[in-house]
Order: sequence, then C-alpha cells, then structure tokens
Amino acid sequence: MNGQDSLKTPILVLGATSLIGGFLLDRLRALDLAPIAVSRRPPDDAVCWLDADLSDPDLVDGLPPVATVFSLSPIWLLPQALPALKARGMNRLVAFSSTSRFSKADSPVAAERAVAQALIDAEAAIAAWCGDNDVAWTILRPTLIYAEGRDGNVSRLAALIRRLRVLPLSGTGQGLRQPVHADDLAAGAVRAAGAAATAGRAYDLVGGETLTYRVMAERVFAGLGRRPLILTLPSGLFALALRLAAPLLPGANPAMGDRMARDLTFDDTEARRDFGWSPRDFHPRF
Repeated sequence: MNGQDSLKTPILVLGATSLIGGFLLDRLRALDLAPIAVSRRPPDDAVCWLDADLSDPDLVDGLPPVATVFSLSPIWLLPQALPALKARGMNRLVAFSSTSRFSKADSPVAAERAVAQALIDAEAAIAAWCGDNDVAWTILRPTLIYAEGRDGNVSRLAALIRRLRVLPLSGTGQGLRQPVHADDLAAGAVRAAGAAATAGRAYDLVGGETLTYRVMAERVFAGLGRRPLILTLPSGLFALALRLAAPLLPGANPAMGDRMARDLTFDDTEARRDFGWSPRDFHPRF
C-alpha cells in the first residue's frame, strides 16, 4: 500500500520549507506527482513554489485549484485558512500536529502550556470545520522529530557534543523516548492521505524503537563517531548549568531537564494498522 492510486490531485503542501517539507516534496515527486509548495519565504531558485501567508484575508485569491492539502505549518495557523482552501477545491487534508499537546500540557513553563493548548484548540477546530464542510481530514502527531543536522532536538544534542565533547544529563536520563525521522513522517503522510481508513482520525506517530534518553544520547555520540562521554548531574545542578549555558542553547528552559526523567511514549498501533506506518530505528548519522 503506497497511497498513490487514491491520492487526489492537484496537491498543495503548506509550510514546505519546514523540517518535513523537503522530504515530503521528494516523496511526492518520486510518485510522479507535481505538488505545489507554499511558504512565506520560498527559495529563490524554485519553480513550483507559491509565496503565501495563511493569515492573509485574501488568501483564496492567490491559491491554485487543489484537492489534497498537506499542512506542515504550525497547526494553529491552519483553521483560519480552511475556508480559502475549501473554496479552491480541497476535499482531503493531512495536517501535522504534535504529541506535545499531551507531554507539555502540565509543564511548569507557561509558554509550553500555551503551545499545548494551541495544539489542542487547533485540532478541535480543524476536526469540527472539516466535519461540517465535507473535507476528509487526518491529523498526525509525531513525537521527537529529527533529521541529521537540521532539527532542533537530536541535532542540537549533536552540536552540544561537538562543542563540549561531553554531554551533561539531569539525573540518570532514564525517561523513555521514541525519536522519529522526518523522512519517515513524510512517507507516512503520503500513505495516510491515500488510505480511506484514516479519514476523520488522529494518529500518534513514533519512531521504530523506544529507548531511554541516555541511550538516545549514546546513539548520537555513535552517529558522530565518538565514544560516549556523559556527565550525570543532580537535577538542581543541571538546572544551574542550563541557566549558565543559556546563550549557547536558545529556547532552553528548566523543564527540559525535568523531562529527561519522564517517559514520553505513545502508541502507534492504529497508524500501523490503518496506513502501514513502519518507521526506522534510531541510528542517526551526522
């Protein structure tokens, strides 16, 4: 099952410059499809890109005819664009959200709780609007996304290891993780779009294996061709070190250390059943 036979064209990819976007465009082109890529900052040398802003009240005027829409933009930007997309013919929508709607809902950091609530609200708005307007929708919620050298999660660990040669952890780092590659998510989105069983459903998408944060870090060392050097710190000392290193780690906050001890795991059984979700194990190579 590859989804090609039932994938409706023409195809629009929103947020195509995102981490998953390049992989998705490659996957669609490999199926001899010609997606139209949308971004607020399209590459200058691309020929199949559309410069558009989902918040533009006149968005419909700049959109081409479309049947299938893949949304890789922050999902909270999508509800306001749905009427314009429907007016141009959209009848199939696959939108990416995040399992952060669950894992950050009780974060001690207000900004993270706000992100979780924005994800929850957007998912609900999309499901309700599409249900009322005859659009078959599917929402995909990845866990920890990586793409060697490009993401802000695993690749940030790799950059820190290169700089410090040692990686400090808060506690023993026994919290479980399920890192998932951006290319696997692109392949899964194509499959989901072509599978009738996914209409009106949301799926948690995890990587091919579940491993502790510490083992995940050891795999990053291996991907760099280095012997693991991991420094275990008490949570309070780690929080202090994080504050001191803040200039080197944009966006870092104390909750990151606390989460190293928490299990952030989800179940992808329904995705495997409904559209053949089959992600790779975690062996990054930098």
